[in-house]
Amino acid sequence: MTVLLLVPLVLPFLAPMPARGTLSRLVPATALWVLTASALALAGACVAALGSLVLIGLLKFPVFATLGELVHPLRSPSDLLVLPAAAVATGVLTLSAWTVVRAVFRQTRDFRTARRQADSRPAAGDLCVVDSPHPDAYALPGRPHRIVVTTAMLRSLGPAEREALFAHERAHNQAGHHYHLAAAELAAHCHPALRAVRDAIRLAAERAADESAATAVGDRRLVATAIARAALAGHDSHSARPGFAPAATTGPVPRRVTALLEPVAVRSRAARWTAFLLVACTVLSVAAGTVGVVDFHHEVEVAQGEESR
Repeated sequence: MTVLLLVPLVLPFLAPMPARGTLSRLVPATALWVLTASALALAGACVAALGSLVLIGLLKFPVFATLGELVHPLRSPSDLLVLPAAAVATGVLTLSAWTVVRAVFRQTRDFRTARRQADSRPAAGDLCVVDSPHPDAYALPGRPHRIVVTTAMLRSLGPAEREALFAHERAHNQAGHHYHLAAAELAAHCHPALRAVRDAIRLAAERAADESAATAVGDRRLVATAIARAALAGHDSHSARPGFAPAATTGPVPRRVTALLEPVAVRSRAARWTAFLLVACTVLSVAAGTVGVVDFHHEVEVAQGEESR
């Protein structure tokens, strides 16, 4: 039981490498869904395993066994491993919960500020122009969706480049990329190894919007130029946008520009093996965690006298 619960804590360390490969070998929109689902599943299995370890440790003490209506404290053949693991799991869960709460408050505050600023400006359709000396542009979720762009950013781009930038941000809102970014941020707080997967999800969201913008304007070079110039303009600027609000200037811009300027690659079946490795890692983690939790539940029923061995 205890060994199985350790598997979801170890397997996420194997995820970053296939996550990066998945992004480079699948269509960006498909890669985004695969990466987000894998990150959430790995994070969920990790939290479930940590929670089970904490409960196992607590139920070994008579006072908690009584509260859990156990006839006797929980027994396991690996007490030397369980109690230290439960102590560590308690600390990790407490730290993760604290960072999640702090991040939620910060992101909520930034979102309300950005939304209030956008709603106070006249909008042309979904476009909202903010008078600011700092070049910035981003997709703001909510009702209604907004494309927020500063006057400094507009001055940095030509008319055609502005349209390409707007198409990029509009693609973010239409595809709901803010949900993927929020999920990636949540997963990153559940396990440190998932921070690299979060970065891959952010890049996948930008690449998906890049491709949508290129299709909308019909000129991949124009989109690449617009992104490069917008990134250069906003390089040293401070942005007050919330972290889950996607923007064309985020991520490794040179890599995105290179992908737009290169011919669209033909992805073979063999190239999808990297994505398969990520999915296999995720399935194994979830399966091991599920079996461990079910086994733990069985042990609790035995200790409650509801079931005999």
